[in-house]
Amino acid sequence: MFRLRRLFAAIIVACILIGTIPYAKTTAHAATTKEKLDEAKKQEEEARKQAEQAQKDVDNLNVRKNSLNKELANFKEQLQAIFDRIAELDGQIEAKEKEISETEAELATARETEADQYESMKQRIRFMYKDSGTLYLDIIFHAKNFSDLITSSRYMESLAVYDRQKFDEYQATRIAIEELDAKLVSEKLELDGLRAEAETEKEGVMTVIENTNTKISEYTDLIADAEEEFARKEKEHQEAQNSVAALKKQLEEEERLARLAARLAWRSIDEITFDPADRYRLAILIYCEAGGEPYEGQVAVGAVVINRVLSGAFPNTVEEVIRQPYQFSPVLSGRYDKYYQMGKTTTSCYKAADAAMSGYTNVENCLFFRTPIEGYPARYQIGNHVFK
Repeated sequence: MFRLRRLFAAIIVACILIGTIPYAKTTAHAATTKEKLDEAKKQEEEARKQAEQAQKDVDNLNVRKNSLNKELANFKEQLQAIFDRIAELDGQIEAKEKEISETEAELATARETEADQYESMKQRIRFMYKDSGTLYLDIIFHAKNFSDLITSSRYMESLAVYDRQKFDEYQATRIAIEELDAKLVSEKLELDGLRAEAETEKEGVMTVIENTNTKISEYTDLIADAEEEFARKEKEHQEAQNSVAALKKQLEEEERLARLAARLAWRSIDEITFDPADRYRLAILIYCEAGGEPYEGQVAVGAVVINRVLSGAFPNTVEEVIRQPYQFSPVLSGRYDKYYQMGKTTTSCYKAADAAMSGYTNVENCLFFRTPIEGYPARYQIGNHVFK
């Protein structure tokens, strides 16, 4: 009886409406939310891979930065060892300079002593050779005996030998001091060379440390960027997971509603009392969903809304059906409310609303619609929408 009344109403509407375009029956995607879920899963998987890659990038950069920090610590140890060696060389050079200074003072004294001895020896030699006749006569005349004469002569000879020995001794001392001084100067030059090498090595290590610090700073910036990228990818992954979870929930709800609708009795259009604003509400939704579709497509969208009102699985009023969470994307996005406030719709959408509210349906008892996807079966396709 219900189907006969709906058929009768459809015939009346068909007679009233002019320019009705027959709808096409074809193959398309019936599982609106299922297809969205499959696509969301693909996007979630891709987001997961990108987040994992971003994490690997952060980890790799941290590994390199840690390696550079270890190298830097090693270079700093090398630099400290060089500083210690330079300090040790400075101490040795200072001691060597003091030793050289003392040796040069000794050398000056030795030279002076040698010169004095040489001068004294020259004067005695000059005296002995210049006044030797008088000297020897004086020795002879003043000698008490022959033994005294021999003793005086030997004394003169030993005095000459002594002078010569002392001169040779002072000369040897001076030569030894000169050799020591030369050795000390040579050792200082060697120390100076070692210190110069240490300074060069120090400058080289300091340059390496500076370059390493620069690299560490660069890696720090790269890590900050990579961590920011990872956070963004992780957020995208989380959003994708949330989307998958929401679509799963939505799909489960749609499947539940479809099963429920199949079991529950449908009300007759005659049992529905429409609110005065329902015509406006439905016309706005039709415009949002199918404003650019052919008239039959607009009627079909309106019929889906009315089918939900008639089904025991959905709310009982047009407004509650339209406002049901996660059911119509224009409501979810806010576009429906915007157009509702603006009154943005068309005469064609009003006519389609009137037809649907009269009980006319060109998609039988379909409860869902979406844009078509090739290769998926659906009960109906009209324009750019498929209906299930």
